[in-house]
Formats: sequence, structure tokens, C-alpha cells
Amino acid sequence: MRRLAAVLLGLTFAAAPAAALEYRSVAEAGAVMFDAPSQKAKPLFIVARGTPVEVVVALEGWVKVRDAAGDLAWMERKTLAEKRMLIVSARTAEVRAQAEGVAALVFEAEKGVLLELVEPGPPGWARVRHRDGQAGYVRANQVWGL
Repeated sequence: MRRLAAVLLGLTFAAAPAAALEYRSVAEAGAVMFDAPSQKAKPLFIVARGTPVEVVVALEGWVKVRDAAGDLAWMERKTLAEKRMLIVSARTAEVRAQAEGVAALVFEAEKGVLLELVEPGPPGWARVRHRDGQAGYVRANQVWGL
């Protein structure tokens, strides 16, 4: 009986969504977000290439995602990339040469600008790159998608 309970408990956790946050970025220009996991479902809106999304639920071929505004929708898994992008959520994000508030300012990015996540930095920071090639560290509370 204990063995059966352990197997059932294990299956429950295997089917549950991951507890850790998982972010991806939209790989295709004009990716469609639907109200259900089907091509026949109602299209809700189109998402720009590079937009970061949080994976909430993953099914075969489909993922339910949350965007920076908190909206939930379904996307085909094939429209997502492993490459991670972040979106500036603060009015202005300061990208610095080092992961320190007093480090030299490399550039500023306005709200809505996409930045490529190069690597997570020290706690509270992330190393990012702008599409023009400039790179540095941004505070985690100034971007969404980490």
C-alpha cells in the first residue's frame, strides 16, 4: 500500500507544472497567441519577435504563457526560442559596466526596449546586451523576464 501511495504521489508531482519560473522568448515575427491550445481556437493577439514570456503550463506542442502585462494565452511551442530576452519594465533602465550602482553608465534603455540576457549576474543583477552590441549589467528590478 505504501509503494502504491509513493508511486501515485510521484506521478502527481511529475504531472504538475514546474515550481521554478521558466522564461522563453518569441522566436517568430507575428507569433499568434490563442485562448486555447489549438489552431482552431480564437486568436487573441500577435506577439513581436523577441518578446519574453513566462511558461506557465506546457502540453504537447503548446505552452500557456504569461506576458509582462500579466496576460495569459496559449502559443505553439515551436514559436518559442531558447534565447532569453528581457523587456525594460522601469521608465528607464540603467545599464552599467559592472554589477554595482556606482559603476560607469554604459547606456540607458527606455521602457519596452528588449535586451538579450547574456547571463544572470550577482543577486539583483543581470548581464545584458542591446541589439546594437552594447553590453553591461542591469538591475533585476528594472526588467521583466528573469
